Formats: sequence, C-alpha cells, structure tokens
Amino acid sequence: MVKSMHESAAPNKNTPADMQRKAQQTVRAEAAPPPERRRRAAIFHIGIAVFLVAFGILTWLVRKTAYFSVDLSVTRAIQAWNNPLADAAWRIVSWAGNAPQAAVVPVLLVLLLVLLGMYWEALAATLTAIVVEVSNLLLKVVIHRPRPASDLVHVTGMFKSYSFPSGHVMFYTGFYGFMFFLTYVLLKPSWKRTLLLILFGGAVTLVGASRIYLGAHWASDVLGAYLMGGMELLLFILVYRWGKPRFFLRQPVARETGRPGRADG
Repeated sequence: MVKSMHESAAPNKNTPADMQRKAQQTVRAEAAPPPERRRRAAIFHIGIAVFLVAFGILTWLVRKTAYFSVDLSVTRAIQAWNNPLADAAWRIVSWAGNAPQAAVVPVLLVLLLVLLGMYWEALAATLTAIVVEVSNLLLKVVIHRPRPASDLVHVTGMFKSYSFPSGHVMFYTGFYGFMFFLTYVLLKPSWKRTLLLILFGGAVTLVGASRIYLGAHWASDVLGAYLMGGMELLLFILVYRWGKPRFFLRQPVARETGRPGRADG
C-alpha cells in the first residue's frame, strides 16, 4: 500500500536523457539506409572544377568594372515588380542572413544536430559555416567591388561592406545547402523530409533574387556567390563523406556501416 502511494505520487516527467533518447529514436526511424545515403550523396560529387573555373573568370571580369550593363538591366527588371507585398516577401527571404539571426539560426541548427546524436553532421555543418563566412569576407576585401548606387537602382538600406560576392547568397548556398544535403541524404521520404527540403532549398534558390530586389547586390555578385558557395558546398560534402566512415561509425543516429578505411560512407 505504501509502495503504491509512493508510486502514484512520483512525478511523471521525462528526464533530459529520456527526451534525447526518444528524439534520437525518432530520427533513427526516419533515417535512410546507408546504401541509399551513399547513392544520394554521389549526386553531389560533380561540378567543383566547373564552379572554380567559372568563378575565376567572373572574378577577373568583376575586378575590371563596377557593374555590367546586364547587372543594371536585371536589377531594374526585378525591381519593376515593386509593391508592399513583394517588399515584405523579399525581406523575409533575406531575414536569416541579417544580424543577429545570421549567427543564431545556424547555432540552433547545429545544437539540434548534436541533440539528435548526429555529431559528425554537426561538426561538418559548423566547419562549413565558418569557412564560408571567412572566405566571403576575404574575397570582399581582396576584390573591393562597390555596392549598387542609389542613383542607378533602388537601394533599401545602408550596406557598409563590399559587394562581390554576396554574403547572404554565399552563406545560404554553403550552410543551408549543406542542411538541404543532410536532409536529402539522411532522411527517408516523408512529409517532414519534403517540408525541410522545400524550406532549405527555397531559401537558397530565392535569396539571390532577394538581394537584387533590395538593391544590396548586382546580379554578377549573386552569380559569383552561387558559384563560390556551391563549390564550397560540394567540397564539404566530400569532406563529410570522407570523414564519417573513418571517425564517426558509432554515433547514435545515422551511423555508417562501411569500414573506416573507405570513403564510401
């Protein structure tokens, strides 16, 4: 009788360890098998050399001119659809790249990966974010291209840094592109996977037009950022696949079954 009273009085609460274990079990159930993950990852293993050459040519051209005639034409065409609804929509697309959320959102996503037991994914995402951000800052300083001028196009704010390549576009392509890759490769087909793919893929796809509409960048700034961000994305996918079967075979979720000496994970 006493035991029964004590049992009924005990709080029915899950400990943090229980909650983490349940979350990991949920994600484990959603994870695609290793062969399917390897097949999907192989799709991302082309294009690095093409991206590098294209970016090099564009950079050489950009250093010779403040903007191209096509830049002006593209910006004016996009800004011709100027209305309050478009203003709000394009600002929402760029929102995750503005301070302070440009740092807060990636940190939260990385912490979520850690909580779910995806330790290598969290580390790879962190490295991707750092390298993309640092390389963008260095490229801007080296190339020092001016931002679009307000006497040429509509400029919605004060932008203090240089213009080429676009920081928003490069970070979205590198970091959120990597999150898209993880979602595509690791999760089984489901409405949750589809929603995440739309969210990450849509952000990467639309941010370029958003930066042009807001007058923050020229179209060539955006193109350069997609090229450089895409190249870094592919490089970190290769790093991710190289490192996982070597160092993270026994993580709680999305573990690999290949031998540590192989890079096919």
